[in-house]
Amino acid sequence: MSSTVIILTLALYVALLFVVAWRTSRNVDAETFFTGGRSTPRVVAAIAMVGAAMSGVTYISVPGSVATDGFSYLQTCLGFFVGYVIIAYVLIPLYYRLGVVSLYEYLDHRFGIVAHRTGAWFFFISKIASASLRAYVICVVLQGLLYDIYDIPFAVNAAIMMTLVGLYTRRGGVRSVVWVEMLKTCIMVASIVLSILFVIKALDLDLGGAISAIYSSDYSKVLFLDDPLDGRYFWKQFLAGIFLVVAMTGLDQDMMQTMLSCRSRRDAQRGMMSSIMIQIIVITLFLALGALLYIYVDGRSITITRGDDLFGLVATQCGLPTIVGVAFILGLVASTYSSAGSALTALTTSFTLDILGARRRGDGCNVERMRRWSHAIIAVAMTLIIIVFHHWSTAGAITLIFTMASYTYGPLLGLFIFGLATRRRPRSHAIPVVAITAPILSYIVASHSEAWLGGYTFSYDILILNTAITLLGLWLVSLRRTIKA
Repeated sequence: MSSTVIILTLALYVALLFVVAWRTSRNVDAETFFTGGRSTPRVVAAIAMVGAAMSGVTYISVPGSVATDGFSYLQTCLGFFVGYVIIAYVLIPLYYRLGVVSLYEYLDHRFGIVAHRTGAWFFFISKIASASLRAYVICVVLQGLLYDIYDIPFAVNAAIMMTLVGLYTRRGGVRSVVWVEMLKTCIMVASIVLSILFVIKALDLDLGGAISAIYSSDYSKVLFLDDPLDGRYFWKQFLAGIFLVVAMTGLDQDMMQTMLSCRSRRDAQRGMMSSIMIQIIVITLFLALGALLYIYVDGRSITITRGDDLFGLVATQCGLPTIVGVAFILGLVASTYSSAGSALTALTTSFTLDILGARRRGDGCNVERMRRWSHAIIAVAMTLIIIVFHHWSTAGAITLIFTMASYTYGPLLGLFIFGLATRRRPRSHAIPVVAITAPILSYIVASHSEAWLGGYTFSYDILILNTAITLLGLWLVSLRRTIKA
């Protein structure tokens, strides 16, 4: 696949991105930047949420994970479904009843400003790291496909990406993000379906033959019920899926800003449940594509050293038609710019409102000024973190992201559960101590679990342990005082 085709594909998508951003950013003030004007149609929010939940990392890593994990990711998706029910019928009513702009304002209502800022800082650290990792993975792919041809350094690659992301989200905020996420979903699904059809054709199969080939391969195992010590064990994946999606979606400003921009609570709930049904179908397509790609390379003695390289390598360098490479690049770029833009908007919202306390400090002009400075500084910070990741990240990206989340979202999830499930109030000064101690203790247990727990190894279920330690700590430092939730 020639560099000219790649450049044209990138240029066309970026042009389309800025057209959408321009159309959606008209008459946007500081409040609309944060909320989208509470005017997003339910169908648009549901489709956009699919894109919000699936970054470029999903696009690359889920097909590549099939070689080692089969279709076991669907076990986690079953947990996701339960988690979405909890979000739709517990958290969304809470957020709409309180009228929050930032989710972490709930912690202020319930526990006070210290808990509010503790939760906001944990979100900020989690999101800026995970969003930068997602962007890094795509920068690596584009570096190999394009920038290395012209001897352009990786740092310039990262700076170009984040500059474009910063420019398209600078004015429109959530309103621009929602419509770009919807565009991303359509492009990503189209690229996956197109890739599946051409791989099936290259294998000389029809649709029924492709399904049969996947089913009879070593890649299609879904349920892992035999060994509780296996990281892919069903109940580990299922329970971890519930906790992960509640933490990484329901308590994540980035993910929830789409649904909170809906006109009403009922619209947000319906959009949320529609979204998870679509997501499960799309993830199944990702896994099917991964199995077909591995069947394709197995039959041609092509060596894949890393699962994350599978889709890009086969689409652009292994004999498939150029249209498959174009579809891959387009889906990759769409998912990357959308996810990075959504994360940058959410980080700007939380940092401006929660950490800087902009609305407590002054009038609308002051909020707007602080928002613009926060937006620019966070974009620069993400660029630097992407460059740092370039020097040490070796694990599969989807695994690394969920592992990071298991440690950083545990205290946040614990704070919300404690607030919703009890009437007690922790001592303010002790909340940050508990929030910092819980991940440290979780890491110590996870590092020694094989020796201490008879060979048991933690996977994403470390989030459950982390949350439990947080809850215990909050209980021990809390007062017996009835608080209105």
